[in-house]
Amino acid sequence: MCGIAGSINHHLDISQLTKDLWHRGPDEQATSQRNGLLLHHHRLAIVDIASGKQPMKVNSSLEMAEREEDAAFTIIFNGEIYNHQELRQKYQLQCKTGSDTETLLHLYAKLGKQMLLELDGMFALVIHDQRKNEVFIARDRAGKKPIYYYFDGNRFLFSSELNALRNQLPLEIEESHIQQFVRMGYFFKANTPYRNVHELPAGSFALVSLHNLELKIERWWNILTYYSKPSSDSFEEALAKTDQILHTAVKRRVESSDLEVGSFLSGGIDSGLVTAIAKTYNNSLKTFTVSFAGEYDEAPLAKLVADRFHTQHHEIKISFTNLQDDIVKILSNYGEPFFDSSAIPSYYVSQAAKQHLTVILNGDGGDEIFGGYRRYVPFAFFDFFKSNSITKKLAGMAHGMLPKPNNKKSKYNYLYRLADLARKDSLDVYLAATVDSFEGYENYLQGGQSLVEVEASFRDINSAHLSGLQKLMCLDFDNILAGDLLVKMDIATMAHSLEGRSPLLAKELLEYIPTLPDSFKIHKSQTKVLLRKLAERYLPAELIHQPKRGFEIPLKKWVDNELKPIIADYILPANAYCKNFITPKFLDDVWYRRVNVGDEKRAKMIWTAFALEVWYRSCFCRS
Repeated sequence: MCGIAGSINHHLDISQLTKDLWHRGPDEQATSQRNGLLLHHHRLAIVDIASGKQPMKVNSSLEMAEREEDAAFTIIFNGEIYNHQELRQKYQLQCKTGSDTETLLHLYAKLGKQMLLELDGMFALVIHDQRKNEVFIARDRAGKKPIYYYFDGNRFLFSSELNALRNQLPLEIEESHIQQFVRMGYFFKANTPYRNVHELPAGSFALVSLHNLELKIERWWNILTYYSKPSSDSFEEALAKTDQILHTAVKRRVESSDLEVGSFLSGGIDSGLVTAIAKTYNNSLKTFTVSFAGEYDEAPLAKLVADRFHTQHHEIKISFTNLQDDIVKILSNYGEPFFDSSAIPSYYVSQAAKQHLTVILNGDGGDEIFGGYRRYVPFAFFDFFKSNSITKKLAGMAHGMLPKPNNKKSKYNYLYRLADLARKDSLDVYLAATVDSFEGYENYLQGGQSLVEVEASFRDINSAHLSGLQKLMCLDFDNILAGDLLVKMDIATMAHSLEGRSPLLAKELLEYIPTLPDSFKIHKSQTKVLLRKLAERYLPAELIHQPKRGFEIPLKKWVDNELKPIIADYILPANAYCKNFITPKFLDDVWYRRVNVGDEKRAKMIWTAFALEVWYRSCFCRS
C-alpha cells in the first residue's frame, strides 16, 4: 500500500508532497523525472520488502533500469495484486524480484491495457510508456484504491489524496458539486468539490499524451455486464461455488504479505465470514472491533465470532474525550465534505489495529454484491424504475392513507416503502432508497439543477434489461460503494499506515455473484440469502439473522450530547458556509427543533451541514 502523485507541465513541491502523503507510505519515498513528467512514490512495504522499491523502471528487454534514459516503462503503483504469482506462470514472465510491481510491468509490456482483466487485486497504477510517449493510469474494478487528478488543458497533476493536490496549487470550489453532495450525501461519479479536479472512476483507465496533453478516459470493467449474463447454477451449486471462491479470495489476501495480517470484526456476517475463513490460513489471527455504550454496540456479537475461532481479540472503546479531540481531524483527512459518520469508528479501530500489525481484512462489498440492505426488499417485488403513471397514481393514494411505520425493520415498513417508492420518478426513487437526509425537504436546499447530471447517468441503467433490484444494486456498486464506503475505509486505514484488504471484492466474486438470480439475494423480507446460508456453516446462529451492521454509531445521541457544542460552533453562525446550500432559517429551525423532523433524519441533516462546514474551514479558513 502506498501513496502516489505526479505531474505533467507543473513543478511539484516535493517537500509538501512528502508531508501530505507520508502516512500512506512511511517506509520509503522516491521520485522519477523525465520529459516534463514527474512521478513520486511513498511506500508502505508489505510484499518483497527488499526489492519492491518504486518508481520501478525496466528497459526494452524488461531488465531493471537504473537510469531514467534507459527506461522503456516506469511504474508507480498503490495497491496489491493477489494473483500476480499465478499470472507469472500463466504468461511465463521472467521476473527478477518477488514484487507484484515488477509483474505489472511485464504484463503491461506483453498485454497492454488488456492486462487489467487478469488482475485480482486493488490498485491505482501509473505507467509511463516511453515507446508511445504517454502515461497510462488505471483503477481496480470496485475503486478500492483512489486516484484524483487536476486537468486544465495545460497541466496535469494527480495524487492518491485530495489534500495533497490542494496543497500543490490553488483550487476553486465547484458549487454544483457541493449541491449534489448535500442532496445525495456523497460526490457523484468522478466529481469532487473542486473545479477541474476529478476522481478517475472505478474500473476505468486514462491515457495522457505527453506530446499534446490530450486526455482520454475509458471504462474497462462494468458490473452491469455480469448482471446481463444470468447463471443457470442451482442454489446449492451457487453455495458451493461461492464458498470455494471466498476461500481462494481470503487465502490470497492472507498469504500475499510478508507481514502479519489481521481482521476487522463488526458484528455482522460479512466480516464474520472473512474472519472465520482467515483463521484457516492464519492460526494466530488478531481481530479488532469497536465498542461504545448503547444499542449500536457490536462488541458482544463480535466476541461470539472471536471466541468461536479463538482469535487474539481486541475491543476498542470510543470515549467522549477521544471524540471531542479528534472529530475535526477525522473529517478533515478526507479532503472533501464526508457525510458517512461510520468514518469515526473506522478511524479508531484502524488506529488500534496499527499498534499490532500493518495489514487488515474487512467485509467491505458484501452488502452491494450479495444484497444486504433492507431497502433492497421492496425492489425484489417491483420495478420502480419502470412504473407507469397509473401505478404511481394508485401508489400515491395508498401511501396517503397508510400510517407511517414505527419500526424500520418491520414487514409493514416494506409495504409502506413499496407504496412510497412506486409513486416517485426514477431519480427520486434512487435518492429516496439511498441517502434520505433531506427527502421531503428538498425545497430548503439551494441549487435544484445540480442533479441534472445525475439523472442523465441513470438512463443507461433504465434502458438495461434488468430487474429493479439489479438496477438498484448496480447503482449502489457504482455510487455508494465507490463514492462513500471504499473512500471511508481507504482514508481511515491509511491515516494510520494500515493496509485494508477486501476479500468480498475479489475478481471472481464480482464476476460470479451478479449472474445469480434475485431470489438468491432477497427472498420475502430476508436479505443476503445466499451469504446467510453460507454463514450457517461457520458462524454462531445468534449472528446470522441479526440486522445489518458495519461499525455503526449512535449519531442521534452524539449530535445532541457529546458533539453538540462543537457542531453548534460550526453550523450556527450566520456566515457559516453550509448556509449557502441549506436555507439558513430551516437549518436553525432543525437545530432548535422548531420543525417536526424525526430524530434520525434531523441528525443526518445536521451531520451533513457539519461535515460540509468542517471541510470548508479546514481547506479555506486556516487562519
